[in-house]
Amino acid sequence: MTAPRPDRPPTADLARLAELHGVATSYRPAPDRTVTASPVAVTRVLAALGVDASTPETIRAALAARERELGARLLPPTVVAWQGTEPAALGALPAGTRLHVETEQGATRTTVEGLPPGVHRLTATAPGGRTAEAHIVVAPARLPAPAGRSYGFLVQLYSLLSRRSWGMGDLGDLGELAAWAGRVLGAGFVQVNPLHAAVPGTPTDPSPYRPSSRRFPDPVHLRVENVPEFAHVEDRERVAGLLERAARLRESVLDKGALIDRDAVWELKREALELVRAVPLGPGRRAAYDDFLAAHGSALQDHATWNALAEVYGGDVEQWPDPLRDPRSAETARARAELTDRVDFHTWLAWLTDGQLVAAQHAAREAGMPVGIVHDLAVGVHPGGADAWAGRDHFATGMSVGAPPDAFNARGQDWGLPPWRPDRLAESGYAPYRALLQALFRSAGALRIDHVMGLFRLWWVPQGLPPTDGTYVRHDAEAMLAVLVLEASRAGAIVIGEDLGTVEPGVREALRERGVLGTSVLWFERDWDGDGLPLPPAAWRPDCLATATTHDLPPTAARLTGEHVELRDRLGLLTRPLAEERASAAADTAEWLALLTRLGLLDGAGFTAGESEGVAVASEGAEESGAAGAEARAAAAEAEVDVAEAAEVAEVLAVHRFLLRTPARLVGAWLPDAVGDRRPQNLPGTWDEYPNWRLPVADAEGRPVTLEELTSSARLRALAEVLREGTREGGP
Repeated sequence: MTAPRPDRPPTADLARLAELHGVATSYRPAPDRTVTASPVAVTRVLAALGVDASTPETIRAALAARERELGARLLPPTVVAWQGTEPAALGALPAGTRLHVETEQGATRTTVEGLPPGVHRLTATAPGGRTAEAHIVVAPARLPAPAGRSYGFLVQLYSLLSRRSWGMGDLGDLGELAAWAGRVLGAGFVQVNPLHAAVPGTPTDPSPYRPSSRRFPDPVHLRVENVPEFAHVEDRERVAGLLERAARLRESVLDKGALIDRDAVWELKREALELVRAVPLGPGRRAAYDDFLAAHGSALQDHATWNALAEVYGGDVEQWPDPLRDPRSAETARARAELTDRVDFHTWLAWLTDGQLVAAQHAAREAGMPVGIVHDLAVGVHPGGADAWAGRDHFATGMSVGAPPDAFNARGQDWGLPPWRPDRLAESGYAPYRALLQALFRSAGALRIDHVMGLFRLWWVPQGLPPTDGTYVRHDAEAMLAVLVLEASRAGAIVIGEDLGTVEPGVREALRERGVLGTSVLWFERDWDGDGLPLPPAAWRPDCLATATTHDLPPTAARLTGEHVELRDRLGLLTRPLAEERASAAADTAEWLALLTRLGLLDGAGFTAGESEGVAVASEGAEESGAAGAEARAAAAEAEVDVAEAAEVAEVLAVHRFLLRTPARLVGAWLPDAVGDRRPQNLPGTWDEYPNWRLPVADAEGRPVTLEELTSSARLRALAEVLREGTREGGP
């Protein structure tokens, strides 16, 4: 047996075999550079797809088998039919092939012409009796563009605390923010972080981008008092005690500077919800719960079973007894029966959370928001979580999703998320993907898809290898897009793709063709093919959500002042000397400020005549001696702070005025920017060094700002007024 050597390129046979299975043997990090994938990585990725490529002999045998399979195949497992066009796969069928279609609506057809949108079953019978069955996805040609132009706020929900929340922002807070922002500020949407169910642990991973389940939401986001049965809990003394503990937890964050403690919040809410569950559901509520159980079927039962088992054995499936690692084993069935009460508890929690998500979207639309809540879809799930356990046949064993080395990270990235197998998805008619989208669109006016390039290809990293030794694996991008467009159109929702960073040629064009919006962040929008200078607003693409920053980037005030460089220096994250990093950041900011000034968006950098005069008078007074001099120096210091803050506010407003000058259909403002918060919610490259995903929204001094205080913030209202005027019909 001859193992592939990592220092040699894949052989011609291995390269051909990989190509036929959608596995890349090279990639291009830049137009003028090609990197060859490691044969070891290619071989291990093929093994995860069920293909033995361990020796030259097995490679030749697998290649011959694959070529025979494809040569004999009448249809691919899933066929795509964009309405108004003939599927390419049908054009290649032999003359005289008969078609039979069973639609998801229950009708039968002998042609694909005029099929309604949906996922149907297609049977093709060629002359001679050769047959093939396939799923056929019929989708509108594209999603409609958003109606008009609108602006909205971007916020991590856990960070948005009100004086009613229990230590972290919740769905009640989300509904309140949306109702207020829509009715008072004329905002069109609120975008939040993924609200997927987390993996329980001690402590729980606070990142919303490595969940246990993407299909089902996390009940930690529940507003307990909004559950109707809460008012009927008989033990009012215990309820009062829970509310007192909730107040202490809330005050520890808002008034004492503690970090958000998701585990403490969930411990308290779980105790409260156990009490609430003892209250019988009324007839109407019981009927609604039964409908929810029927609608989600075995998928919900699997999710709840995993959670019940995790209460007994912990959140790491690898530590469970072997038979329980298989969701279909007889032992798992027995455990489910023994844990019936706990399984029902978790299905009930999923129902409650789904209801409050729907209520938040209803509040947003009732407030006049044309879009409403924008939910976020993470790239993948935790390898030991509920989705990976329940749907393990659809996941690639021993693989993790990541990113290859690039200009921002020379070592590449391993995100620790198992990828879906493209072949298994296609064979199922993309059933898990469809179910996931349907669940999310129930309560979404729009869906942001993190790393939307993953619909086309993903970087797979074999377990035990560094991210540099991975390779790309392709999905059927047309099918992935068709399912996305189908489900979004059924929900009447918008789709926003996060397409930042290195994007394969043709991806943005394909997304735009199907009506999927992109994401444009100010600091990255430069003329990279020309002089590298900031891109003028007219040159921006219209089909996008335009923002100044994101949760992974410095807030605008920190970027403008260079504080983000100082933070990275304190944490040892700089790759160049501090002086170089400072100079580079200052030059970058200066170029943007110069453009804002040329466009008339930053006249005087925010210094009004009165403010400038006040600084001058105070400074002159500072030359005096004695008590009067001390007072004057204090007045000068205060005036300088006021002027500095005014200049900062003016620059933040100018940045957003610039976004409004672009043709972007949606303009988003990072909510912490509206109150001067300097701290990123997540600092990539850190774990314990920085409190990622645990910071409340705060002002420039780091003092937490409640939802109630946000509504009276003059700084926020000034930004909202700029955005509201700029997105009115006829605005810039």
